[in-house]
Amino acid sequence: MRRGHDILIVPTYPRGKVLHGDVKPLMSQVVSKPLLSADIAKAAAKRFLENPTGASEVLSSLFGGRSAGVILRNLAVYPKGLWLADLARDWRADHIHAHWSTVPATMALVAGEVSGLPWSITAHRFDIAQDNLLDMKARKACFIRAINQRGAQEIADRVSSAAPLPFVIHMGVRVPCVKHRELPNNNGRMLRLIVPANLLEVKGHTYLLQAVRILTDRGVDVHLDLAGDGPLREGLMRETHELGLRGRVAFLGLVPHEKLLKRMEAGSWDILVLPSIVTNSGEKEGIPVALIEAMSCRVPVVSTLSGGIPELFEGVDEALLVPPKDPAALAEAIERVGSDPALRERLIESGSIRVGDSFAVEQVAEELVKRFEMFGTRKH
Repeated sequence: MRRGHDILIVPTYPRGKVLHGDVKPLMSQVVSKPLLSADIAKAAAKRFLENPTGASEVLSSLFGGRSAGVILRNLAVYPKGLWLADLARDWRADHIHAHWSTVPATMALVAGEVSGLPWSITAHRFDIAQDNLLDMKARKACFIRAINQRGAQEIADRVSSAAPLPFVIHMGVRVPCVKHRELPNNNGRMLRLIVPANLLEVKGHTYLLQAVRILTDRGVDVHLDLAGDGPLREGLMRETHELGLRGRVAFLGLVPHEKLLKRMEAGSWDILVLPSIVTNSGEKEGIPVALIEAMSCRVPVVSTLSGGIPELFEGVDEALLVPPKDPAALAEAIERVGSDPALRERLIESGSIRVGDSFAVEQVAEELVKRFEMFGTRKH
């Protein structure tokens, strides 16, 4: 929008309240409709009657899903895809872009194929493994973007040679102007840790709790804030109690994004830790935005050698990445950062440079706009 483009944001399945205040300035650009309503049914019928051949062809393609559940989810979004085709044509859109290659991309597929508008996809992480008509979408879309090299390779491995190769544009973050802060020696003072992540298995919280227990047993004065919520909350709270860490671990719940960033910029925490793992089902991280944002705010990070995380640190002289599911290695890395101001300074400087060079949101927007323009506008 700052580059002068008009944007409409169309949630696939809007529900709940807006959680993060920094999104509120964009709400005037949001068209929020339920998955199905009388208005959507009416617009869908109109679009179907105007292009029955195209609408029937794309409908039949949705039955190629790999399971009954995938087929039902795609069929559920079909009417809204037809409605989106109508909305996009009336608004004179030039391009439709979907985030997540699952049901949101199905809606873009329906809208794009029926309206004749070019459309594209950003694939993130678990949506690639779910493989919801990924090969067909990759062949029909103008392009498919991955947010890291690992994701691009996974897509390439799953789709046929007839599909164009995916390309990588990282997720972008605002790079704040954070002044240099004098880093105190943490010997004799509390070491403050933050984990901004949903309470999900892939985030590896349980291993960090065990690491905090190890640090406490070594006499390290440490406090851990967990910012986020999720299905593992009760279990993690119970584990915190069993490990005797109730005074050292705080469950902050959902923290507004802008508040979290302001606290990171202000130096509220000494280290951001993300102890991510690869789950037994194969779920893994892409490149977590939490790590990118911390580095942009000049907060040193400790994380794991899992998923796309190592890619974030390519070309970085020094990084503290430990094996996943290894509480002892986590504890060692955290203690090193806390006790060595020179190491912290090196981590901060190298991280800040890496984010500024490759993950600044202005750069990401520039690359995406080039891609949109490369494929022109309407396919009349």
